[in-house]
Amino acid sequence: MGRIVAKLRQAVIFRGRHGHKNNEAPGENWRAKSRYMGKTGANANLPGAVLRAVCVAGLVMLPALVVPSVAPEVAQLSVLLAIFAGGVILAEYSSDYPGIIEFRFAAPFNRTRFLLVAMMVLMLALMLRHDAMPGPAGAMAAALAAGCGQMLDFALSPVRLLVAALPEGLGAAHLAAVHDGAALAMVLGVTTVLGFVTAIRLNYWPMGHGPFNVWINLPTFDPTAGNDVVERLLRTARINILLGLVLPFLLPGVIIASAVLVQPLTLESPMGFVWGIVLWAFVPVSLVMRGVAMIRVARMIRANRRRFADSEGNAFVTV
Repeated sequence: MGRIVAKLRQAVIFRGRHGHKNNEAPGENWRAKSRYMGKTGANANLPGAVLRAVCVAGLVMLPALVVPSVAPEVAQLSVLLAIFAGGVILAEYSSDYPGIIEFRFAAPFNRTRFLLVAMMVLMLALMLRHDAMPGPAGAMAAALAAGCGQMLDFALSPVRLLVAALPEGLGAAHLAAVHDGAALAMVLGVTTVLGFVTAIRLNYWPMGHGPFNVWINLPTFDPTAGNDVVERLLRTARINILLGLVLPFLLPGVIIASAVLVQPLTLESPMGFVWGIVLWAFVPVSLVMRGVAMIRVARMIRANRRRFADSEGNAFVTV
């Protein structure tokens, strides 16, 4: 009886807020607003989508612009990849409906990941530029990388495993550059994860306006399939975090497998050096951040359920 009365009260409140004006039919006002939002939603999203597409395209072309020893063919390929990446981002963010990018409306999750990749790419590209054209920015990046390399130079370090997985016969200078660059990327990744966890602990994430919508922020996650959504979120989060912690030790095996199956990965080319190390460091970090974010979403759903149960109980006691 208490639940029935509570639902009737919610219906009355909703009707009072969105009451009929000028004797409109019950659904006409909502249909008109929906048509208006549908017409203006894509136009409202377009400026932000264009800005994001330009930023992503610029990030893809950044190593080719910074490193002076890039071949013209590689630069042309970077332009094509930049156009493709920018087109994907433009199509994703100009749409009102979710696609493949997660946490679109849970700022600043994707912005943090973009800034992380941008910082990794810039630092690694400046390291390569310093070898050909010494300068203050390149010297700073090389010094930071050397410091991170000394900090992570211990037994069973994932940085050591990455260098050990490279083929034999490579120069000592290249191996030292890979070691220091990988250490710098890992330090940036770990710092980003710690900052994200701190923001969650301080309730600074998510920063989106309005209630958190699981469907539009996790489009690849079906909340209606399987058992309880909270349990599935927690299970998926644990799997992501575990994979993120293990991948830095497993990805060097891909280099060893490439030497056996196709062609050994040496990371000697400028683009291979930059993007190889970025992928090695960013993929585990992204998985850990996704797992931590899903744990936060699960706790939000659980807290919302608890508040709803308390409100139902209070309504029952009142009746």
